[in-house]
Amino acid sequence: MPLIRYLQNLSTGRTILWCYFIWWVLSIIHHFDPTPRIWLTSLGLSGIIGAALILSTRPSSGTITKTDPWVLFRLFLMPFCVSSFAALVKDAGYLLVFPPSLKENAIGISLIAAFLLTVLSVKKLTPPAAAP
Repeated sequence: MPLIRYLQNLSTGRTILWCYFIWWVLSIIHHFDPTPRIWLTSLGLSGIIGAALILSTRPSSGTITKTDPWVLFRLFLMPFCVSSFAALVKDAGYLLVFPPSLKENAIGISLIAAFLLTVLSVKKLTPPAAAP
């Protein structure tokens, strides 16, 4: 089962990134706005900042190293998520990244807790997958 193997090998850092993504998806669902300007601006910022992140992660020696495609994807996805989140929750009464609604916070925390429990369960109940 690829999903089980993926969860078994999920690092702490990637687990945290998935938690961020869950929080972003929930916020987008609750505050979705189909206005193209929001999404096009987010895409534009994603392209500019993603390219800058790629440049900033390259060795200063000038040697080009092959970067994992998923890492490249995340370098563009994160600025997209940040800019779209900021645009959608503007004037929604958020305190930092937390919505003013207790219900929204409870749903988000519950989804993240369920994800973390799933990851923990898979890691505890199944033997570690062999490295490829």
